[in-house]
Amino acid sequence: MREFTEIWSYLATAPLTWLAATLAAYVAGDAAFRAAGRRPAVNPVLVAAALLAALLWATGTPYADYFEGAQFVHFLLGPATVALAVPLWQQRAVVRRAALPLAAALAAGSATAVLTALGLAAALGASPATLAALAPKSATAPVAIGIAERLGGSPTLTAVLVILTGIIGAVAVTPLFNALGLRDWRARGFATGVAAHGIGTARAFQVNDTAGSFAGLGMAMNAVLTAVLAPLALALFG
Repeated sequence: MREFTEIWSYLATAPLTWLAATLAAYVAGDAAFRAAGRRPAVNPVLVAAALLAALLWATGTPYADYFEGAQFVHFLLGPATVALAVPLWQQRAVVRRAALPLAAALAAGSATAVLTALGLAAALGASPATLAALAPKSATAPVAIGIAERLGGSPTLTAVLVILTGIIGAVAVTPLFNALGLRDWRARGFATGVAAHGIGTARAFQVNDTAGSFAGLGMAMNAVLTAVLAPLALALFG
């Protein structure tokens, strides 16, 4: 109860212009997504990010000022991630039956995400700080930012890379899986969660409940494994 009172005191006194702008941008993005027949290319997060970026540029508002008013949304990332345990629990019997292939897919997907990103960036001459920010890009934002800070990377750059990874993944997964002829909702969802974390998971839930549950599982397991793999992989390119 005390925590709720403190949060409410903050909301009651802080300038909430940018919080309102963030929510309005997402509402507009979601409306555009629905109007487009839920086409993956019209991702609501992508539309909202574009609208907010245009607004910040037009008003000359520094990102720090924006974040000061909108950081409550950032705070909610943690509870939203934990809430994914509910549909996962509902699919627990299916998860148990597929435990071995899920473990193999997780190892392959997580290692590929980290090593390919670092390898390409190192080949292009990226600095050590950029590599540290890039290594956890496929993990969910709260975890990725924490990993980047421990590795000496920029949390802000990591946040941008995480969002870009999620948006690209959410836009690409449906047409890609359809083109590959992949019909198993468990495999589609798990791959989406591993590669595109929370934004991809949201897209998976829009398509199929089973896919969404497995995407949440993939996102959670990849966050844990990335925390282990990222420092080891970064040492190879240091």
